[in-house]
Amino acid sequence: MTDNLETTASELRYAVFRLTRRLRSVRAVDALSDAQLAALGALRAHGRHTLSRLAEHERVTAPTMSTVVNGLAELGLVVRVPDEDDRRRVYVELTEQGEEVVAATIRRRDEALASMIGEVDLDERELAVLREAAALLRKVVGT
Repeated sequence: MTDNLETTASELRYAVFRLTRRLRSVRAVDALSDAQLAALGALRAHGRHTLSRLAEHERVTAPTMSTVVNGLAELGLVVRVPDEDDRRRVYVELTEQGEEVVAATIRRRDEALASMIGEVDLDERELAVLREAAALLRKVVGT
């Protein structure tokens, strides 16, 4: 059983890695790094965060996230908003332009994946398996 589980894990890891690599190249703004897009995506999904919480969420150091956020702020994709109760605390918030970049990137990536799936001409049963696999992957990662 352990060998079967390890083989499955290895095959799945490789397939997800290859898929992720192809999809990461599709973005609405070519000048944005993967880290910048990830930060924008986290802000879109979870709302405004402090810099330290955003760094924790993205599993990077606070100085690294500060650099990421500075670049995004320069592009007008995020703003820093002081906490009304504690002026020492500052939140990072997505701007309307940042929201548009995230939405456009998601749309382009969905279109690219649909195109990849369409190129292999899957039947309805195989498409159902992909939908089931997506649900199982969400279960594995806890979302």
